[in-house]
Amino acid sequence: MSVFHVTAPDDPRVSAYGAIRERDLTSGHGARFIVEGKVTLQTLLTRGRFAVESLFLCETRLTPLADILARVPAGVPVYVAPQDVMDAVAGFPIHRGVLACGLKGPSLAQADVLPADGPSTALLLAGLSNHDNVGACFRNAAAFGASAVLLDARSCDPLYRKAIRVSSGTTLWLPFAQGGTGASLIETAEAAAHEVWALTPDPAAERLPSLNIPPRLALLLGAEGPGLPRELIARARQVRIPMTDGFDSVNVATAAALALSHVFDRRH
Repeated sequence: MSVFHVTAPDDPRVSAYGAIRERDLTSGHGARFIVEGKVTLQTLLTRGRFAVESLFLCETRLTPLADILARVPAGVPVYVAPQDVMDAVAGFPIHRGVLACGLKGPSLAQADVLPADGPSTALLLAGLSNHDNVGACFRNAAAFGASAVLLDARSCDPLYRKAIRVSSGTTLWLPFAQGGTGASLIETAEAAAHEVWALTPDPAAERLPSLNIPPRLALLLGAEGPGLPRELIARARQVRIPMTDGFDSVNVATAAALALSHVFDRRH
C-alpha cells in the first residue's frame, strides 16, 4: 500500500476531494465519484465493479482500517491527513474520516444489464431526482434480489456521493444503466421479455397481493409527489398497493420495498 501524507488543503493530489458537498463529480472531472465511510469503502474494494483512483483518510483511521486497506489494489495511492486538513479539503467535517475516489468508466447499455434468460426482477425508475430516494431504492432492490435497476436520464446519478451512502454501497455493485426516457425503459424491459407493472395509487388498478408473479417482471415507479405520467401508466399493467381509506401513497422507496418484497416472497 502506497501511503502519502498531505499537510495542506491545497495539495493538488487531493483536488478531487475538494468541496465535495457543493459539487457533483459524477457529471464531470473525468467522471469520478466519491465514496464516504467504512462500509461503502469496503464494498468498493471487495464487491464494486468500478476502478479505484485513490483513497483519502484521516490519519487516525489507518490502523483501524488495516484489514480493509489490505485490499487496496497495487498502485492506488492512499492519501493521509490530519482531521482539520481533511475537513478543509472536503469543505465540511468528515467525521468518519474515510473517503475514496472511483472512476465510472464506460456506461452500460440498458439492454445489457438485464439477464438474457431465466427469472428476473428489474426496477425501473422514472424521474427520481432525489438522491435519498434513489439510494434507498437501490438498497431495497439488492435486499429483495432484483436483477438490475434501469433509470431514465431525468433521474439523479446513482453514483452521487449521497446516493451511494444511502444505498449502503449497493449502487457500486448492483447492475444499473441510465439514460433515455420512461418510455424507453418500458421498451427495453419488454424487449427483454419482462412484463412491466406500473405502480400507481389509482383505485381502479389491480391490487398487488392478488396478482400472480410472472417469471420476468419489471416494476416501474415514478418521482415522489407527481408519480408516473399517465402516458407511462397506460403502457403497462397498472398495479396498486392496498392502503387504508383516505390515504393513497407512500414514499417511492417504501413503495419499491413493498412491491419487491412481495415478489421476492412469492418466488421463494
